[in-house]
Amino acid sequence: MFALVAAGSVFFPGLFLLTRRSLRRLIGWSDGDAAVVATRLLSSLQAVMASSVGCVVVWSCSDIVEDRHWLTDAYIFFATPYFAYDVYAMYLCHHHRLRVKGHEEAEEATLAAVAGFLRRESLMVLHHVFLVAFCFPASVFWRQGKGDYFQALLFLAELSTPSVSLGKVLIQYNRQHTLLHRANGLVLLLTFFCCRVLLFPYLYYAYSRYASVSLSQAVLAAPWQCNLGAGLLWPLQLYWFSLICRRALGQFSRRPPGNATAGRHGSPLGNTNTANQSDGHRG
Repeated sequence: MFALVAAGSVFFPGLFLLTRRSLRRLIGWSDGDAAVVATRLLSSLQAVMASSVGCVVVWSCSDIVEDRHWLTDAYIFFATPYFAYDVYAMYLCHHHRLRVKGHEEAEEATLAAVAGFLRRESLMVLHHVFLVAFCFPASVFWRQGKGDYFQALLFLAELSTPSVSLGKVLIQYNRQHTLLHRANGLVLLLTFFCCRVLLFPYLYYAYSRYASVSLSQAVLAAPWQCNLGAGLLWPLQLYWFSLICRRALGQFSRRPPGNATAGRHGSPLGNTNTANQSDGHRG
């Protein structure tokens, strides 16, 4: 299994570097523009991979507690390095945005730049740290080979990530008033609500049906690791969903301007005021 961790440690950073270099050479983007879009593309790819694994495992489990599928643990080992890579990728995007804004601290990875990144992306960084430090051992060791079905449902939470990534790229290109952006926003609302907001209540509901107990009894009977994970992750999803709803209301209440201009020199980093807003995504 540690070979899978090593493979993931090479695959995600390596593909990021390859994508960034390809965007620079084939399209002529700056290093910052290419890094931001490469991060979004790789985030979407990981989401598609996780969701595909989740679908395969969910459909293969008839007994939602006892049935096993080899893909479950294999993908956990393979994908865990992604979250460490993603923290670095987020910092890299933050670094390039500061350079676009003309902040001198972005010229090098200074302590001030790192501190500013941690302040800005504190929830997302803590989310990633929690996934690696707590959810990884809980998923691989503490559940003792049971509940692949529930683990696969957690993989399906990634279904909302491609919409988040596309929305951010459209904002960076100042295309937030296009029909594509509005359609993508509706898809994001639907997938985030179904796959993240409803996910945790459904986990308890599915177990209560399986064990023929009430929903409250299912909560009490669940292992403490499950209740702790749900208690920490679900409020975060609710908070992010409230931000998405707020932006959706603002987007649909505004009239699109007659002449929307592109970002600075067509750069996806040009519209830094709106592009830097955080969304609940990845993981």
